Amino acid sequence: MFINFWYVAAQSGEITFGAERPVKVRMLGHNFALWRDKSGQVRCISDTCSHRGGALADGRIRGDCVECPYHGWTFSGDGQCVRLPSLGPNAKIPDRTQVDAYPVQEKYGLVHVFLGDLPEAERPPIIDIPEYDNPAWRFIRLGLTWNVDYKRAIENTMDPGHNEFTHPTHGFLGVKPDYYVRDYEVEDRPWGTGSWHHMDTPTLAQRDMNQAAGRTGDKVVQNGAGHFGPHCTWTHIHPSDQAHMHGYAFHTPVDEVTDRICVLFGRSFLADAKYDQTFEARAAFIAEQDRYVLEPLHPKLTPHQNTHEFFVPADKTIARYRDYIRQWEERGWRIDITRLRADRDTVVHAIPSPARRERKGWVLPAVPLLAAGGAAAAAKKDRA
Repeated sequence: MFINFWYVAAQSGEITFGAERPVKVRMLGHNFALWRDKSGQVRCISDTCSHRGGALADGRIRGDCVECPYHGWTFSGDGQCVRLPSLGPNAKIPDRTQVDAYPVQEKYGLVHVFLGDLPEAERPPIIDIPEYDNPAWRFIRLGLTWNVDYKRAIENTMDPGHNEFTHPTHGFLGVKPDYYVRDYEVEDRPWGTGSWHHMDTPTLAQRDMNQAAGRTGDKVVQNGAGHFGPHCTWTHIHPSDQAHMHGYAFHTPVDEVTDRICVLFGRSFLADAKYDQTFEARAAFIAEQDRYVLEPLHPKLTPHQNTHEFFVPADKTIARYRDYIRQWEERGWRIDITRLRADRDTVVHAIPSPARRERKGWVLPAVPLLAAGGAAAAAKKDRA
């Protein structure tokens, strides 16, 4: 799991002004409290009160602030303690009572939270979906929670070799004796990589889809897939020149082995809302096939080095993704899961917020991160 990226915490409609209590969301192995203030802005702060560990998301919303349910300490949307009842009215509140507060953006009907300490100018952007506001396109939304390392799910999206055997909608279950994965080129993009390749696909199962796409019989279809950051993917499937389907998946690791996924799935044909249920059923069917093969994978966590898995040319996009993972680890952005697990019952950490670069004196220690060179050290440990 990595800090310094935007993660989807909720759908915009799930965070409403006037609620009695905040919404508790777990991301990167930590809990957060989210609420919407009177200006309409969604706020997000660390869930743990700096006093004696109260869960702020279980408290009450007081005006634009959150009140801890344990002793009533009250925190603003920027993480400052604005009321400490036991000191009495008009008391000076110590600076060290602050908790971490995180930048929030709402885009595509989703609440994105920046979990990290980078200043604004250095933050990676949220993945761009250029067709999202195009009236010729129709988007549906799918929410999933899988018991997997999210990186396994990212790699699966970019894997051209699994379609033939995992998805009958995409291939022929390996019965064709001349099946193979055509060679393809990997193309690096800002914050990620991707590729386009051609695959043999059967007739679309739904008659309306076939007619709208101008499809007859089996076809060779152009398919593109890639990642943006360690946790988002794009998938472009073009059954014909006039029928395009584009999917964007936002993976939010709840913890190291639980992946909460929000999928935005767009289509350039059959754009009437009456077809939404058809496309939702198809997307859910395909997703379930992926979950079926991903949850039993061993080991649960993606290996630190590729020599623990036998790669073939069809895996080169995945190999490149792992190169990016190592680069972000070398920046010191990867959470040290081993230390985090060891400390769970004795130490509460916080994902560091941008304010930590400006102010000192925080009660909760920042989450442990792998130092530069961590990937090499982990690989050496694996070889021992």
